[in-house]
Amino acid sequence: MPESVPERTPATVPTRPHGAGAPRGASGRVGPSSRLSTSTVARYAIGSLGTGGFATLPGLVLVFYLTDTLGVAAWAAGIAVSAAKVWDVLIDPVIGGFSDTNLHRTGSRRRVMIVGAVALPVFFLLTFAVPAGVSPVVAGLWVAIAFILASTSFSLFQVPYIALPAELSDHYDQRTRLLTTRVAVLSVAILLFGAGGPILRGIGNAYTGYLVMALVAGLVIAAGMLIATTVAPKGVPQPDAPAVPVSEGYREGFAALRRSAPFRALLGTFVLQALATGMMLAAANYVAVWVMHSSDALTFLFVALIGPAILFSPIWNAISRRAGKERSYVAASIVFTLAAASLSLAIWSPGAWMYLSVAVAGAAYAGMQALPMAMLPDVISHDARRTGAPRAGVFGGMWTAGETTGMALGAAALTVVLTVTGYIQTTAGHSVEQPASAVNGIAAAFGLIPAALTLLSLLFLSRYRLRRSDIDGPDIDLPEEAIA
Repeated sequence: MPESVPERTPATVPTRPHGAGAPRGASGRVGPSSRLSTSTVARYAIGSLGTGGFATLPGLVLVFYLTDTLGVAAWAAGIAVSAAKVWDVLIDPVIGGFSDTNLHRTGSRRRVMIVGAVALPVFFLLTFAVPAGVSPVVAGLWVAIAFILASTSFSLFQVPYIALPAELSDHYDQRTRLLTTRVAVLSVAILLFGAGGPILRGIGNAYTGYLVMALVAGLVIAAGMLIATTVAPKGVPQPDAPAVPVSEGYREGFAALRRSAPFRALLGTFVLQALATGMMLAAANYVAVWVMHSSDALTFLFVALIGPAILFSPIWNAISRRAGKERSYVAASIVFTLAAASLSLAIWSPGAWMYLSVAVAGAAYAGMQALPMAMLPDVISHDARRTGAPRAGVFGGMWTAGETTGMALGAAALTVVLTVTGYIQTTAGHSVEQPASAVNGIAAAFGLIPAALTLLSLLFLSRYRLRRSDIDGPDIDLPEEAIA
């Protein structure tokens, strides 16, 4: 049954853009603006240059770095990478509660975001700084510890960053505009890091190449994140606000899951799709080398994926304004499922035709990223109206934990496939011949399995009940150019 939505009083729509002079809510913080300025949209979106870079590059090269440069067994590489993700899942709800507390005490989420943005490039560089000649055991431990620290820094930025859209605008279509713009930048980031990372990796020997890649990428990631911190709303600090204990972050997070059916449906969908895309991302390097027999194919795969994603981000914005976010999300997911399923043919006949399937998947991927993230602020504001207690940081923490879980399980699932199918790890400078079973497993991990997971996610999405009428009141009537 659809979740009932209580009657609400007409919303008060600010007539000035968010920022100085904008109206303040009862809490003393600046109230959200229905119409977002171009500057706010652009600066928020640039943050995805950082989040996209960190999500893409480790997912693309870290397992391959462990198995084919450091000589770590596939199953051990899976544990090393997954350890950081498990840690993320544990701390993200805590960071969400801490971010809400910090918002009350300082008037902004900016401080937490800056700490994460500054610390991340340091630990990211250390992740790929394993000295040559180190034993696989030591190398695996080195990478696991450094990546845990890098992931913690990322969460300090990402959790409050996810919470911001609900505080920047209270309008259904403006949130879609904000998030589709963010996904366009995210797509550029994936292309930049996915294609540029392997190029930088080719500088010098394998160890030097990874180090150069991590240094350049870390600086770009930090720059994007720091720019995004400037849009964090400022309000009146409440220094007497009580701190949220560690256990409170978990309690609030799971309470949000229990009471909000739309949140459960949306998060379940997104986690399964993150698992699917995480598996594809981790498998791409292996597909290029062992299925398509060309290390250059990795760059072409990313161009094929991200080019259409950049073009289709504004198209999904236009579609969602007419059909609604939830219906548009279903359509994007179905298209992605069909495109991923077609890649399964690479088991029998790999070739250049795969770029076309990847391009179709990329067009759908833009919608699969933008639309659920645009729906999340609707879920947050809906919950705040029902409970009277805004918890954007808590929702952001649970969302980030779920996304991290999905991406981690995607990479881990790939290592399971590699192990079961007999993949042979090696060290830099040595070559091996992979068995046919391992090559077939890689092809399945790039197409058939992600398609099945995305199809399964639609069962969760079918339970999402929020619609435009539940978010926008009848008094909200922005001019056409404000929501374009």
